[in-house]
Amino acid sequence: MTPPNLHQDAGRVLKEWSAPSAEPGQDALRLAYLDHLQARPDGMWKACRDGHLTASALVVDPAGCRVLLTLHRKLRMWLQTGGHCEPQDATLGEAALREATEESGVAGLTLLPGGPVRLDRHHTPCAWHLDVQYAALAPAGAVHAVSDESLDVRWFAYDEVASVADESVVRLVERTRARL
Repeated sequence: MTPPNLHQDAGRVLKEWSAPSAEPGQDALRLAYLDHLQARPDGMWKACRDGHLTASALVVDPAGCRVLLTLHRKLRMWLQTGGHCEPQDATLGEAALREATEESGVAGLTLLPGGPVRLDRHHTPCAWHLDVQYAALAPAGAVHAVSDESLDVRWFAYDEVASVADESVVRLVERTRARL
């Protein structure tokens, strides 16, 4: 049997995902993402100028009660790891894990079970990003490194995130902590 392509996997993930009831608007985003994919065969790729799905992951050290954020080189903001899907990504989860590993330098990350944590739609210099946000658990003693896409990578205690990151990242941390 041929494995599903990324576009099909994204549709499946979004159809099966239960939006968190504690955060209004998540189910509306889920439906908008599904409409986007149905209308645009290229809706997974950066070339889709109407917007495209992206995959991100908040790297978490639950034992240390902290998250690893990256100071994005172009946006100059503290964000979770993530970005554009690539042709070699078979699933959204794989794309999120690849991005998290590349941007954090941390080996041995694993996605938090249960699929995406939340969705976030935001405008970037290239187009609208329809971000599917996961959480990735760091192994004990994880060592991080700064990638070419970052100016810095740093651990922040859960209660420090609101002082350095925007509301989207704060909500991602809150939803992730609720799932841990």
